[in-house]
Amino acid sequence: MSPPDPRAVWRDLVERRLPEAARGRRDWPVRLDHCFARILLDHACGGPWRDSVKPPAHANMPPDRLEAAIALGEAVLAGTADLHALNRRSLAWRGKLRTPVPGAAA
Repeated sequence: MSPPDPRAVWRDLVERRLPEAARGRRDWPVRLDHCFARILLDHACGGPWRDSVKPPAHANMPPDRLEAAIALGEAVLAGTADLHALNRRSLAWRGKLRTPVPGAAA
């Protein structure tokens, strides 16, 4: 029996498994499939994935990076990777992290 196609594993992970797990995890910062994909792909690429991979990422990502993204997603599901920290880093790479200024009025 041949190993599963990494692209099929990826799609199942981000389109079904992570969003389903998020329903029971109110503390997770994201819920939607494209948000999980952004976080995992950015970390596999070391920055915004679109800077190094042409869309669609699941079809064009080098196999080793796709495997790294899948492994990170599995670690999120297992509770061994901090989804909050991963999300913050992804947003920071994209210049979208808003950090409150100490002492500023809310």
